[in-house]
Amino acid sequence: MVSSKGSSKQTSGEASQLIDRRITELADWRGAMLARVRDLIKQADPEVVEEWKWRGVPVWSHAGIICTGETYKAAVKLTFAKGASLPDPNGLFNASLDGNARRAIDIHEGDEIDEAAFKALIRAAVALNGSKKKR
Repeated sequence: MVSSKGSSKQTSGEASQLIDRRITELADWRGAMLARVRDLIKQADPEVVEEWKWRGVPVWSHAGIICTGETYKAAVKLTFAKGASLPDPNGLFNASLDGNARRAIDIHEGDEIDEAAFKALIRAAVALNGSKKKR
């Protein structure tokens, strides 16, 4: 079912399968990177819900959207819905820096991820979304 806003309704399991398929279809560094950040998101928040929205965008949520994971020819873009309100002491955000709400991390081929800082950012996004979950 597709809503008027173009987002598909599916179970988390179905969304996870669609994300698996996207990773496999990419078959290059972007697929490997999307799989890596997905794993880090799940490590940071084992209760994260995977969604598939806007005709093909992986979304990770917990009491609201944490981030999306879009893939482009030269980048994997992780857009944090409330990124402008998140602490980023390690300077992970490197895109969409001018907006009032969102911030993004553009990852290019060969880039390394500061895993501890990334997981801290995920946990901060969950906390901002109002989660009462203990860590």
